[in-house]
Amino acid sequence: MKYVLVTGGVVSGLGKGVTASSVGVILKACGLRVTAIKIDPYLNTDAGTMSPFEHGEVFVLDDGGEVDLDLGNYERFLDIKLTRDNNITTGKITQAVIDSERRGDYLGKTVQVVPHVTDAIQDWIQRVAQVPVDGTSDPADVCVIELGGTIGDIESMPFIEALGQLSYRVGAGNLCLIHVSLVPVLNVVGEQKTKPTQHSVRGLRGLGLTPDILACRSTSALEDNVKQKLVQFCHVPSENIVTLYDVPNIWHIPLLLRDQKAHEAILRVLNLHCVAKEPDLKEWTARAELCDALHEPVRIAMVGKYTGLSDAYLSVLKALLHASVALQKKLVVDWVPATDLEDETVQENPDAYKAAWKLLKGADGILVPGGFGDRGVQGKILAAKYARENRIPYLGICLGMQIAVIEFARSVLNMQDANSTEFDTHTKNPCVIFMPEGSKTHMGGTMRLGSRRTYFHVADCRSAKLYGSKTYVDERHRHRYEVNPDMVARFEDAGLSFTGKDETGQRMEIIELSNHPYYVGVQFHPEFKSRPGKPSPVFTGLIAAACGQLEGVLQQSHRVSNGFEKTNGVGNGIAKISVYQTGHATKFAKMTTTNGNGIYSNGMHL
Repeated sequence: MKYVLVTGGVVSGLGKGVTASSVGVILKACGLRVTAIKIDPYLNTDAGTMSPFEHGEVFVLDDGGEVDLDLGNYERFLDIKLTRDNNITTGKITQAVIDSERRGDYLGKTVQVVPHVTDAIQDWIQRVAQVPVDGTSDPADVCVIELGGTIGDIESMPFIEALGQLSYRVGAGNLCLIHVSLVPVLNVVGEQKTKPTQHSVRGLRGLGLTPDILACRSTSALEDNVKQKLVQFCHVPSENIVTLYDVPNIWHIPLLLRDQKAHEAILRVLNLHCVAKEPDLKEWTARAELCDALHEPVRIAMVGKYTGLSDAYLSVLKALLHASVALQKKLVVDWVPATDLEDETVQENPDAYKAAWKLLKGADGILVPGGFGDRGVQGKILAAKYARENRIPYLGICLGMQIAVIEFARSVLNMQDANSTEFDTHTKNPCVIFMPEGSKTHMGGTMRLGSRRTYFHVADCRSAKLYGSKTYVDERHRHRYEVNPDMVARFEDAGLSFTGKDETGQRMEIIELSNHPYYVGVQFHPEFKSRPGKPSPVFTGLIAAACGQLEGVLQQSHRVSNGFEKTNGVGNGIAKISVYQTGHATKFAKMTTTNGNGIYSNGMHL
């Protein structure tokens, strides 16, 4: 097993996760099998109980693991399926060491950070690296390890020591260290400054790790004299220094690495030249350039609770982008704070109220993502009502589906007090209830989590057609509340169809309105299985309906399901939509109108 370790210096948020994912992409393009591990030095056991404001979204894996959002990047870029053990935290390691001590595994020894904690870290990495993640029974050739945080953080010290020991344990030629650092440009002098990177590398070397490759984040490519200064003071060969400068979208990062021959440097360090081939990134290049060339917009209003922090909805954004690029539309996301749609805002902040409703009414489609808590719920209900009454394409995910059910009960069934017991425990019309198997005393790991099977109960519904007319589909879940099964008959009599249910037929998974252009709610989180070139079916349906292409997409899915067109093995049930290059590559410069991901927005923080 070969290892590539990615560390970060100077400041957080430099893009270590995207860098690690891109390294995996280019190694996979060289014909190697790749897996990935993320190390988070915080004491939490997992990310499940953390606020999105603390750490962005919680990404959910097939096995129910609630993990750091960087594992979502790994899965999307590498098209693999990871496990909860691919996310290492201080909490997990500490718990494992304490459990071993209680069992008497240390034979009376004094349990210490070195060697017991550091050994546990190394053993965990080596064990998980051998687990197949690409659908085959064979282990990976290379494991990419990302160390979260910044070099010098106190909480990272045991991991730094363990990784230094791992380098010695696996031997020379088996571990390549890539250090991601910042080379800022000060506006006052207008030149690239290397001193932060020099200090970062000095700190890394002082901790016993020596970088093999420097990946320098900057606004533009490194100048030759700047690179030579880094060679002199950081003791890294010039050919092993690459620049990760600002690009129109992150799909260009693997191409940047390839163009600067980063793969050759990695393969040299790992002695893999004899087994690797030249990287084949034709499809990746076409998709990145297509994303740059798109000009016909599709506007999606994202009505949520955490609209000031896009990382809270990172996978939803990526799924929208995958679908819009596949349909050759430029995605424009209008962030609509749910609370700004509520009647109380008219008095408190009339300008915000008008702005929110203007965005909602100007959208081609409306999406209400998952969430917890009652803040903004009334605004989300109003958004669902507006979409239903004005025939605007609507997609509700998890809570967004429950919101649609509550709105339907209030507006169509005249149950004015209809609600979820999450928001009103005494409601007389509980449309959404707490799941019987849930825990009300423990928060972590007690939800309905991971991949679950949904069976289609209406064969000709839109969602079934989008999934290729399959009888069932496996999608990932993360929820404590569900639609009240005792009220389903009343909803269906009024026209709200529950087209997807679990294996018991008692848990509602998909809702649709047949007399609406596209009004779909799903209890699961389809965004977690969306991939570049393999968009999630229900997201494709939303974008297609928003730009008037839904019938064509449904017909294509029908032809694929009946064998008239070749499928490309898409795991979530929709045929892979071919990417065609519609324009020439643009210069890789920062585009101030996007967030660096090819997604345009209305100016909210991305």
